Amino acid sequence: MTRTGLLATLAATALMAGQAVAADITLRFGHVGNPGSLFEATVNHFAECANGKLGDAAEVQTFGASQLGKDQELLQKLKLGQVQFALPSSVMSSVDDIFGIFEMPYIIKDRDHMRRVQAEMMDTFEAAANANGYTIVGLAENGFRHITNNVRPITVPADLEGVKLRTPNGAWRVKMFQQYGANPTPMAFSDVFTALQTGVIDGQENPYAQIASAKFQEVQKYLSITGHVYTPAYILASKSHFDKLPDDVRAALGECAAETQDFTYEKAAELEVELLQVIKDAGVEVNEADKDAFIEASKPIYDAFAAEVEGGGEMIEKVLGLGSAS
Repeated sequence: MTRTGLLATLAATALMAGQAVAADITLRFGHVGNPGSLFEATVNHFAECANGKLGDAAEVQTFGASQLGKDQELLQKLKLGQVQFALPSSVMSSVDDIFGIFEMPYIIKDRDHMRRVQAEMMDTFEAAANANGYTIVGLAENGFRHITNNVRPITVPADLEGVKLRTPNGAWRVKMFQQYGANPTPMAFSDVFTALQTGVIDGQENPYAQIASAKFQEVQKYLSITGHVYTPAYILASKSHFDKLPDDVRAALGECAAETQDFTYEKAAELEVELLQVIKDAGVEVNEADKDAFIEASKPIYDAFAAEVEGGGEMIEKVLGLGSAS
């Protein structure tokens, strides 16, 4: 081959390589989970699965610990196309009141119950997401939530009287803790450790995986096992941006979301045992709350949801009914 021919071949190869790179799709997945959290494990599993299936067609890149923004910022960035995936949980009740069904205390019994709710009612949740510009690619979880604080052990709702308790940015969680007598303060997750450390707030409520990975056990005296709310997490995308992805890319991402849910449920169950011990070993005093007392005190929250959310009463009945299914 002549020198001229060789140069032409190299130029053509470089051009094709450049086109291949340009054709690649970068999908940025932002979340608020810290290293060691269930959120981090979930997102990493999803990315590993997706990148294995997608090959050169697309790449999922992960950004944890609020690097790309807090929950509300991530919801906005999804719509702007600055982030392609996020993993919101409680904050979804601020997107649409329908997601507030998962803010109802003790409405979800266990993960099998959640799967039945998903199978029977996912169309309802997807329609609500679509109406607000999002699509739910799949479900994961945040988990069963418990209360930590520096004032006293919480056994019954009255023990929360006057406790300054951080909650996520969701109206129904605020209403719930107001009903219990606490002083709920909505706050971004990334701000909670410092607020606890400095005494701006007395306590917070989260699953063990979030408590331990955020090291709240270093700045909290008491953990009360309430299990008051189970929060799913949503592998969420902008509907308009997701719909523009090639069919094969969307199919692979959907498959990985389903596989990730299985992984997350297994991982979460393991962490519930391991991380409770981590919290105890840090010197936090642990007590079992009187769940019957909390359930009794929760009735007004159910009544309010039924009255204020269109179809709320029917949703409550359906979800509770699925909890008693065999």
